[in-house]
Amino acid sequence: MLEKFLNIFRIPDLRKRVLFTFGILAVYRLGAWIPTPGVNAHQLELMFNQQSGSALGLMDLFSGGTLRRMTIFALGIMPYITASIIFQLLTVVYEPLARIQKEGELGRRKITQWTRYMTVILGAMQSIGIAAILTRQGLVLNPGAGFVLMTVITLTTGTAFIMWLGEQITDRGIGNGMSLLIFAGIVAGLPHGVVELVQKVQSDAWGPLTFLIALGLVAGMIAVVAFIVFVERSERRIPIQSARRIIGRRMMGGQSSHLPLKVNSGGVMPIIFASSLLSAPLLLGSLEWVQNNRLIQPILQALQPGYPWYELLDMLGIIFFAYFYVSIIMKPDDIADNFRKSGSFIPGIRPGKRTSDFINDILTRITLVGALYLIVVQMVPTFLISGIRFDKIWLIGRVFENLPNWMIHGMNVNFYFGGTSLLIVVGVAMDTVNQIESQLIMRHYDGFSPRSGRIRGRKTW
Repeated sequence: MLEKFLNIFRIPDLRKRVLFTFGILAVYRLGAWIPTPGVNAHQLELMFNQQSGSALGLMDLFSGGTLRRMTIFALGIMPYITASIIFQLLTVVYEPLARIQKEGELGRRKITQWTRYMTVILGAMQSIGIAAILTRQGLVLNPGAGFVLMTVITLTTGTAFIMWLGEQITDRGIGNGMSLLIFAGIVAGLPHGVVELVQKVQSDAWGPLTFLIALGLVAGMIAVVAFIVFVERSERRIPIQSARRIIGRRMMGGQSSHLPLKVNSGGVMPIIFASSLLSAPLLLGSLEWVQNNRLIQPILQALQPGYPWYELLDMLGIIFFAYFYVSIIMKPDDIADNFRKSGSFIPGIRPGKRTSDFINDILTRITLVGALYLIVVQMVPTFLISGIRFDKIWLIGRVFENLPNWMIHGMNVNFYFGGTSLLIVVGVAMDTVNQIESQLIMRHYDGFSPRSGRIRGRKTW
């Protein structure tokens, strides 16, 4: 394994890509410590400790803790993710934009450019909202129009710079630029999470069984990592047979292969998309005029993290975006058409429409399994940390008052890596390994996996 790892630095081009990626990540982490002027950092830290489930707390995960410190990168890449969601939805429902996307590289460049403009607009809007929240909470040293303008310029510029850093990693680094930025932000908090767990063990924060609980947490995290790796590598393999053709004096084709369909093709993107959309009402509920509205305020209160309606919408959003993301990256009609052009076919299935329907049916079933897997990974830490407030359901909340306390108020077990962050870390790490391994194999070097083969998916589903 060490020899294969050293091969990365023996290839000049790959070595430059890896070092360039590390350099960009170092710049990103440096900017994560430059504070935004005019904010009372100490009072802001106290507010985050008291209101971990607020709108700012939800966004803090994807910004890598920069929002908690209110740095110039406080918005992170959330505006870019939201802008990407908007344009991906528009390409499905708006035909002119769909035609532009089908123009090839030129069309993709146009949509990418419009996504950048939308990112700046959304960043400015979120900056105004954050400035208003900070002012209302009394966290601003010199409130006024000057602070709002400075905050908008600082945070919007920081978001645009992060977007540029991610694009540079994608183009000149090892790929997955935006995902790697999220990965770097989450992993940077790992030492703090370990120290916090050790301090709880030393102080017996959970009573006489503190040590056993801590061991259970570590073992549980290892089990969740193993479960995530198992499902992420699982795939449904559709057998493919290529027809025999005579080209000149040689007979070509007649070989058997397979079409791999991953159980979770969307990776962590459905969770990120769902969380991004649900953060909008949370930010809206922090505005003063909304809090004074008797009609809107109860609705937004029910959409707070940990409340049943929020969790239900989060689950439905994960399922929706799992299917939506698969519909973008996997098109059964195009796959069936490519099979027809290449003379390949699925044994027992007629080419054309039948092949497309067969692939679509399999995608529908395994995508549902992948979406349910994401929901499980998302909900397990919710019960461990805060629970779900079933007793707050309108009209019928009293029915659930006799439920176990751990279901309503959680087990108060707060470990740094929750389900979402753990899924992001493991998923991005595996994608990065695949990227590097493909570069090694392309240059006739062995990959990381045993017997000099690529990392294989499990033929499980």
